[in-house]
Amino acid sequence: MNTKFKTITLEKKGEFAVLSVSREKSLNALNFQVHTELKACLSILKENSEDLRGLIFTGAGEKAFIAGADIVEMSNMTQEQAFNFAVLGQQVSLLFEELPYPVIACVNGFALGGGCEMAMSCDFIYATKTAIFGQPEVKLGLIPGFGGTQRLSKLIGRNKAKELIYTGRNIKVDEAKECGLVVKVFETKEDMLSGATTTLEKINANSPLAVSTAKRVMNEGNDLTITKGLEVEAKHFGEIFGSYDMQEGTSAFTEKRKAIFKGC
Repeated sequence: MNTKFKTITLEKKGEFAVLSVSREKSLNALNFQVHTELKACLSILKENSEDLRGLIFTGAGEKAFIAGADIVEMSNMTQEQAFNFAVLGQQVSLLFEELPYPVIACVNGFALGGGCEMAMSCDFIYATKTAIFGQPEVKLGLIPGFGGTQRLSKLIGRNKAKELIYTGRNIKVDEAKECGLVVKVFETKEDMLSGATTTLEKINANSPLAVSTAKRVMNEGNDLTITKGLEVEAKHFGEIFGSYDMQEGTSAFTEKRKAIFKGC
């Protein structure tokens, strides 16, 4: 792993890793360099996916997960530069979805604008009681550019997403959990990171191949009609019957023993 990143850190912890945006003085705001380094890091993780079974994505410090995009940098962008910035951020968000193992966003403090968008690109979101979410771009004369107009409605419903994006209002963690944006709420950041690790350990007890396939099928089906989505599901359901993990899992069940999966 490249250790020369300046705005992010990656810490491996056994079969899992913690990826952090590390611009605490700027509330971990996303600028071109952060996106570039995230893209490079996630590309490496994708290419070497056999090394990990799960990833936790968070931000440095206690005040913010990611407070949003770097407005100072954005204010001087041309239309072409803004387009390229949006595409780069979207590429980062897609890389989170393309990792073949679960990615949990751990949010404390602000997750606004691009921060909310990055959290939504993970498999699900854990948060502390201090977490605040929002897509306030319209207050700056902008719209979400890293996937917010597309992902938010799929996570919480079209009308609720429109209300949040049109008003630009922030929501506290209770409302975020109520509308389905957040899965679990924790007292402290330490509790949250520990809880995310426990969840990854529970997931890791299952077949890595089955979990990876389920993630891929769910993400692929998200943009399809139910009929097409079911076709994708049936295809992968059939294919997995040729795997070691399926044979081991079913044999272990009938033999009443613990399965030993290999991820193949």
